[in-house]
Amino acid sequence: MSFVTSEKMLLDAQKGGYAVGAFNVENMEMVMAVIAAAEELHAPLMLQTTPSTVKYAGLDMYLANVKAAAKRAKVPVCMHLDHGDSFDLAMRALRVGYSSIMIDGSHNVFEENIAVTKAVADACRPSGVPVEAELGKVGGKEDDLDGGNGGYTDPMEAKEFVERTGVGSLAVAIGTAHGVYKGEPKLDLDRLAEVRKVVSIPLVLHGASGLSEEAVKESIKRGICKVNFATELRIAYTDGVKEFLAANPDAFDPKKYGKVAMEHVKEIVKLRMKMCGCDGKAE
Repeated sequence: MSFVTSEKMLLDAQKGGYAVGAFNVENMEMVMAVIAAAEELHAPLMLQTTPSTVKYAGLDMYLANVKAAAKRAKVPVCMHLDHGDSFDLAMRALRVGYSSIMIDGSHNVFEENIAVTKAVADACRPSGVPVEAELGKVGGKEDDLDGGNGGYTDPMEAKEFVERTGVGSLAVAIGTAHGVYKGEPKLDLDRLAEVRKVVSIPLVLHGASGLSEEAVKESIKRGICKVNFATELRIAYTDGVKEFLAANPDAFDPKKYGKVAMEHVKEIVKLRMKMCGCDGKAE
């Protein structure tokens, strides 16, 4: 198919009342597994890397994997920088060739968040690369990202933020968290609906690993157009490796346990794509 930006994907999802599944990948096997799931379900796809993942192998290494796989894919594939933590990293991702970029200034005060977000959005606009931002703070901890107890998005601040920054999508804080949930999260769906009333761009839900199907579907009804999944893909991959090595303790060929791990990842991705309603939506 093609290597694309996130713009059309998210606008189509907004019009169609579904969400695009966005999946964090750590290696070649996870890239292949997620794309295989998207092809089976004919779903549009966003692949993502966080700053800590980028440190592990480099922006160019992950992008090369995804672009090579996208050439063979039967569905549109987008490569997104997740939680870009600085203007510098966002610009490096832009220069390397990422087709969607998040700048996360949510740890800053409101005006500082606006300043760094606007700078990234302005820099990316001539290249046609969409920018995602975050307002409020999604809680929890994952890799180097520590959102603490989080902080909810204020609807009127969201309106001002979007108008002043010119971003293409906005991640909102409504009670989700990164990492593994210790209890059943209580989402402020009324707050999400209020944000939707005053913000016209696609809204993004972070910290979806472990949320119930009902919670995700209701969030989409209230305006979410992109749903991020990371932790449960890591767990699925690792479970696959453990399962194979437990049954084959003398095994040493990475391809063999890699295939099992890929199947685990593919199955969880297919479940999440169906949950988001993006299956069958690839053009």
